[in-house]
Amino acid sequence: MSWSTLRTYADRTHHGKEEDILFRDLAAKTLSPHDQRVMDELVEEHKYGRSLVAKLVQARQDYVQGQEDALPRTLEQLGALVAFYPEHIVKEDKDFFPNSERYLSAEEQESMLQEFWQFDQRMIHEKYRRTVADLREQLQP
Repeated sequence: MSWSTLRTYADRTHHGKEEDILFRDLAAKTLSPHDQRVMDELVEEHKYGRSLVAKLVQARQDYVQGQEDALPRTLEQLGALVAFYPEHIVKEDKDFFPNSERYLSAEEQESMLQEFWQFDQRMIHEKYRRTVADLREQLQP
């Protein structure tokens, strides 16, 4: 997996759909105290995950530039990601997502799926525009 793919998927696509669509729609509902707490925790965990990815990308850039401490920092961030994501995903998949379905009608769920699809389409275009811009920057003397 490339570094930009990690950022695009984790930071924007996965977390973005949850925050920009699912959490937005659920914020208009009266959630149980447990579900509200878990949703709030997931938002904070997304911030933490973005922070880890940003530190990992920075460590990689530092490594490319020859900074000696970059490799241990890279390994540290990778270790933190490996420790973080399995628990985060279990919380989403086994607790929050199944519970969240009961707050949404079948029509709301179908509408949300359509919005997810549109979100994915925008992300694909955004990713490739960024790829082209990066390549142009690399090719300029």
